[in-house]
Amino acid sequence: MKLRNLLAVLACSAVFAGTAQAADLDTVLKGDQREQANAARDAYRHPAQTLEFMGIRPDMTVVEIWPGGGWYTEIRAPYLRDSGTFYAAHFPADTQSNYYRKSRKGFEAKLAGDKGEYGKVKLTEFDPADGSEIAPAGSADAVLTFRNVHNWLSSGNEESAFKSFYTALKPGGVLGVVEHRAKPGTSHEDMVKSGYVTQDYVIALAEKAGFKLEKSSEINANPKDTARYPKGVWTLPPTLALGDEDKAKYLAIGESDRMTLLFSKPTAQ
Repeated sequence: MKLRNLLAVLACSAVFAGTAQAADLDTVLKGDQREQANAARDAYRHPAQTLEFMGIRPDMTVVEIWPGGGWYTEIRAPYLRDSGTFYAAHFPADTQSNYYRKSRKGFEAKLAGDKGEYGKVKLTEFDPADGSEIAPAGSADAVLTFRNVHNWLSSGNEESAFKSFYTALKPGGVLGVVEHRAKPGTSHEDMVKSGYVTQDYVIALAEKAGFKLEKSSEINANPKDTARYPKGVWTLPPTLALGDEDKAKYLAIGESDRMTLLFSKPTAQ
């Protein structure tokens, strides 16, 4: 009887120890690794609720597509550091785009500047045109992309992009998508010009690649956003493409209305 009690205590201790070592998302969100300007945008991007909706745990293998300056990397890298794996699939190193090249260099500098937080990040690259390997095939628990789908429409590479996500995921893995949301019925041409994409179009892209829609959320919705502006979605913050022209008006609207979708890669039958 005593031995049985001892084994129970040891088992509970092991579980507690594992829990204590797991990253705490609230602590990560309040961490010093986050730039103040980035943290100020939580009111629009709702990172805790979004990652919870997508089912992201600290022991998962997660790929982020085109992390840009590292807004979400400041959260995900420390969250996954001890128990999981984080692939940052950035712009190709040999890109001809000055903007992409500058963005990637800035991201690399960010990783190099804090090895404690970012030393385990696996930097890969993603070119939607060639189906580049964002992570070993069938290795990822989750692929996440934030406000990127509109970038692939103008080059016609959106279908190829979703196929790459499907290839990287394990059966049963998930694809999380956050995207600027166009009004239903918006033409493809207007989606390209405005940077807003209809929710139906994104769902159709994912389903064509083999994904199944699991659920959607209004976490990142903004009813103030009309999706009709002189410079498209870039009229709104954080870009504020019109500069000081009607700046107060656009700041009052806030960041764009966004769909938040979760898809899964079906398991083998």
